[in-house]
Amino acid sequence: MRRSGAVWCGATSRHRSRRRRARVTAALLTASVLLAGCTRSEPRPAPTPPAPQPSPTSPHPSSVSPAVSATGRPRLPGFVVLGDVDPRIRTDIRYASPHNFVGRPITGYREPLCLLTRRAAEALRRVQDAALAGGHSLKVYDCYRPVPAVNDFVAWSKRPGEQQSKAEFYPHVDKSRLFAEGYIGAPTAHSRGSTMDLTLVPEPPADQPPFMPGQPLVSCTAPHAQRFPDNSIDMGTGFDCFDPLARTAAPGISGTARANRMLLERLMSDAGFVNYPGEWWHYSFADEPYPDTFFDAPVARSSVG
Repeated sequence: MRRSGAVWCGATSRHRSRRRRARVTAALLTASVLLAGCTRSEPRPAPTPPAPQPSPTSPHPSSVSPAVSATGRPRLPGFVVLGDVDPRIRTDIRYASPHNFVGRPITGYREPLCLLTRRAAEALRRVQDAALAGGHSLKVYDCYRPVPAVNDFVAWSKRPGEQQSKAEFYPHVDKSRLFAEGYIGAPTAHSRGSTMDLTLVPEPPADQPPFMPGQPLVSCTAPHAQRFPDNSIDMGTGFDCFDPLARTAAPGISGTARANRMLLERLMSDAGFVNYPGEWWHYSFADEPYPDTFFDAPVARSSVG
């Protein structure tokens, strides 16, 4: 009995030992699970991707001013009709007529007016004072040009069949190259309201016969006496002549025509205007009030209200 009792007690001890090891193991497993739960990071939502940014080359939405404000008022703030500031300056607004490189009136030109920022118009009045002192007057061909007009030029450039004015305005350049070679630009400084195309005429000027659609066209690079009888002094080419000879300092222009270009440049630069070297007629007021804004209100007196 003692032996068997000893065996039973040993067996009991072994059972107790197993139970203790089992409890320890279970406790260790439980602690391990709890520890893992405490140390594992909580799941986090995927980061929200940043909002897309505009391309550096894409126009800022505010860079084009709509034709009217929310109240219906015109959106050419600070603009004037040049004739109201200086009625002595002559006008021949070509894009309101069929006498231009497209061959018809251009979208956005509701009236044959020169609209400019007041700052540019008043500077141009100072140029007129100086020009009159030398026996000349300014004559403007184009001033503020609305964005829809520029879009009209772009659309026209994609229609190769429309070339009714080629013989006068781009006789030596293929129409498909006009934008690539810089003769037409989009966007244009004209849409900012302080750029104009102009020339000098004798004072008093000679009569200028009206342009008649369908009349024979003569190259803008022809001699002065053979070109369209614009009453401008000889500048070497006609206005809007898409040709290397139209560059302000073109080496092919000399004598009287070159002197006349230099006279216009001196008069304009003295009043704060800067010439675009690719076109003898193109000037921008350096201190323009809207250097980053392109307007789309039409050329009409109602746009300046």
